[in-house]
Parts: sequence; C-alpha cells; structure tokens
Amino acid sequence: MSFDDRPQRILLPVNPLFVGMTLLFALLFNLMPWRDTTGLPDLVALILTFWCVREPRKMGIGFAWVLGLLIDAADGALLGQHAFAYSALAFGAMGLSRRILWFPLWQQATHVFLLLFMTQFLMLAVRMASGASFPGVLYFLGSIIAAALWPIANVVLLAPQRRPENVDENRPL
Repeated sequence: MSFDDRPQRILLPVNPLFVGMTLLFALLFNLMPWRDTTGLPDLVALILTFWCVREPRKMGIGFAWVLGLLIDAADGALLGQHAFAYSALAFGAMGLSRRILWFPLWQQATHVFLLLFMTQFLMLAVRMASGASFPGVLYFLGSIIAAALWPIANVVLLAPQRRPENVDENRPL
C-alpha cells in the first residue's frame, strides 16, 4: 500500500484531559531515578512534539515553558535549561506541523528526530555555557530512540480519537 492509497480517516476532537494525562505520564517518566541513563528518550519532549504537531492550536510555547521549568526544578538542572529548549521545540513543531503531517510516519520520524536533536543540542549548549563538560556523542542517542518511538506514539496517542471501522447506523458518530 503506497502513501496515496492509505485510507484517510477523520479523527474525533482531542480530549484536553487526555492531553494532560499523557503529558503528566511523560513528566513522571522523566522524573524517575533512571534519568541519567544513556540513551533514555526524553518522553516529555516526544509527547510535547506530538501534541504541538497534531494540535498546534491547543498546545503552546508557554505551556512548553512551564513543563520545562517543572523538569528543571524537579531534576535540579540549571533553571531554564529545559524551559528554553522545550519552548524552542514547541515553536519548531508548531511551525512545521502542516509539513510534518504531510509525510508518512517514517519521514515524520526524521523531522521529529531533527527537532529533538535540536532540543538536546540547546540543552547541552546551555549546560556547557555554565561550565559543564561535554558528555560525549552518546548523549544524543536519546533523540534517535525517541524518533524511533514516533510511530508507536502516533498509534497510541491517536487511538482515543479514531472512529470505529464499522459504522453503526443508529449512532451519530
């Protein structure tokens, strides 16, 4: 099946409570003690990218800034490091949302990789400007893994919005 032969489905409107719950889950995942493990994806950045791409009118740079400040305060990181990077991520994702959605999932993952790589690069630049040393090239492995999770995130996060395949004539939706 090629890109043009895929069935186009109309999605139901997104539930704001579901968006909040997914971001809360990602925030709790990021605050777990395994955060310093090499290659662990930044789930907040991934979920934030997803909602900024899929729902650019409901997500915003200010919301990304607040999420970043929460991570900075809870992680003990340099205050504003994640906030700056997440707001730049939200800006880029919302600006590229129409372009990203035009492509199939694996090409979307390429765009998402570039956005997440830029986010990690900004965090690293802020950290190094404050005197930290370069952590090595494996620091960017999290962006690759998060981009590989993009198709899974797409299926899981869009599941509540999908209409049923078999339409019941007695139901309005």
